[in-house]
Amino acid sequence: MSKQTIGIVGIGMMGHGIARNVLKAGWPLGYLAHPGNQPTDDLDAAGARRFDALQDLVSGSDVVILCVTGSAQIEELILGEASLADALRPGAIVVDCSTGIPAVTVEAAERVAVAGGRFVDASMTRTPKEAEEGRLNLLIGGDDAIVAELTPLFEAFSENRFHAGPVGSGQMLKLIHNFVSLGTVTLISEAAACAAENGISPEILVDCLRRGGGHGAALERVAPFLLDGETGQMRFTNANALKDISYYGKLVEATGTRRDVADGVLSALGWLNENGFGEAMAPEAAKAFRQKG
Repeated sequence: MSKQTIGIVGIGMMGHGIARNVLKAGWPLGYLAHPGNQPTDDLDAAGARRFDALQDLVSGSDVVILCVTGSAQIEELILGEASLADALRPGAIVVDCSTGIPAVTVEAAERVAVAGGRFVDASMTRTPKEAEEGRLNLLIGGDDAIVAELTPLFEAFSENRFHAGPVGSGQMLKLIHNFVSLGTVTLISEAAACAAENGISPEILVDCLRRGGGHGAALERVAPFLLDGETGQMRFTNANALKDISYYGKLVEATGTRRDVADGVLSALGWLNENGFGEAMAPEAAKAFRQKG
């Protein structure tokens, strides 16, 4: 793996950390120039190559990592007329690190296979902080042999890896995870709004939850905002949260299991996005939910 060339599409808040750690571990890296990228001066200084054309990046890469927003972008990149699959080297691997609809992921994998490539979905959990530290969690779907081949690369930017099954399984596990994670963040935010309106201090609320049944990672991502107005522990927008829970709803609809709690979370996130809080970070819902009427 150390001699393979890696290409990455999507140097956003998560993709920047992936790129940084891939370079740090010694892989040759190229990235696609895009207005949505984070600053890339540090990547350039570390030896990354900038490509202005997607096809040029892909044709020069053995592994192509996609770190984009969701299924709409995957459809454009792989299932559209100007598919990156057409530029793949024979046997090249596409790694989809975005969060998407599993059925779209499977369709994208089939398109890549027709073009002579291979495909693995490896959705991420944790935050941009862990991405920069090389400590992401990867939720993986793909053939055992391909996942094993990719493991040294994955180890460069992740701490924990969960191989859930064949292609699409990583996306399923990610949607289930995000329903639990984002649902809990939304619940805590709504509870914090009620507490604040009833004169309970954030210090008392957070301390009570930490010492009881409310303790967990979701609380620790919301607590800095409740206590100090800081959102750095969860740089994840309410718009993205709505997207992910919408995707989870599609998964549950196809599965046939109950979705009553998910519908409640979707409603709360829908309200945030409809009332001007879509680009706010998820913990800021605790303030937004104090609005009445």
